[in-house]
Amino acid sequence: MRNKTTEPISVPTHSNTLKWLAGAAMCLALCMVLPFLTGQIPQVGGMLSPMHIPVLLAGYLCGGWWGMLVGAIAPVLRFLLFGMPPIFPTGLCMCFELAAYGLFSGMLYRKMPRITGSIYLSLVLAMLGGRLVWGLAAAVIYAVAGLDFGMQVFLTGAFIQAAPGIVLHILLIPPIVMLLQRVKLI
Repeated sequence: MRNKTTEPISVPTHSNTLKWLAGAAMCLALCMVLPFLTGQIPQVGGMLSPMHIPVLLAGYLCGGWWGMLVGAIAPVLRFLLFGMPPIFPTGLCMCFELAAYGLFSGMLYRKMPRITGSIYLSLVLAMLGGRLVWGLAAAVIYAVAGLDFGMQVFLTGAFIQAAPGIVLHILLIPPIVMLLQRVKLI
């Protein structure tokens, strides 16, 4: 017979949920702040996509569902607080795009082996998936609004104008994820 006084008491904890909630809140706060770094020159902000960085990181740090939540909320909250991005059609399309970034980065990262190459691959796939979701959402939203959105607009917006941001994200996000792994936050 076991001695019940020496057995550890199993108490359910919500430490992971709190950790993910805190990480998601931090990433959402960064979504509000980072665009101020490029806000004085809207063309630069559009090219560097500063809100994308914390949303992608939210997926890695907190998981796909939390990343999706951060991505879906960020454009609307930023519009309500600061009036940017314009909510229609830009902000609405961004809600779908950023939600996809957070979801895909988190889900792909969790499914792949924890090696450097996987971080880069999951990031590139998440960015491609997010851009495709943006294109589909924009095609529907622009059509409903009676605005023109074709393949040329998609390619220009998703890849040509976004090229500096794509490069920045590929250079910046994997080292941050590796650092978060090293300090055991992921």
